[in-house]
Amino acid sequence: MEYLLLQIIALVFVAFVLSRIILRYKKDKFTFRETLFWAILWILVGIVVVLPGFMSFLAKILGVGRGVDVIIYLGLILLFYLNFKSTVRMEKIEQDISKVVKEITLRKK
Repeated sequence: MEYLLLQIIALVFVAFVLSRIILRYKKDKFTFRETLFWAILWILVGIVVVLPGFMSFLAKILGVGRGVDVIIYLGLILLFYLNFKSTVRMEKIEQDISKVVKEITLRKK
C-alpha cells in the first residue's frame, strides 16, 4: 500500500515535470532537442516507477548487483555528460563575450 502511494506521488511529479517541459518548449525556452531529451528522461523515470522490477532485470543483463546500482551509474553518467555540455557552452559564451568586447574596444579607438 505504501509503495502504491509512493508510485502515485512519483507519477504525479513526473506528469508535472513533463508539463513544465512542454510549456517551456511552447514558450521557445527549449529547443526541440532539449525538449526531446528531457521528455525521454522523465518518461523513463515514469517507467521505472511503474515497473520497478525492470531495473533489476536490467541489472542482471548488465552484470550489476542491484537495480538501484544501475540507476546510480546511469545518473552519474548523465551528470558527467550534462556537466561537459555546460562547460562547452560556457566556454563558447566566454569566447563570444571576448569577441564583443574586442569589437567594442576597436570601435572606440
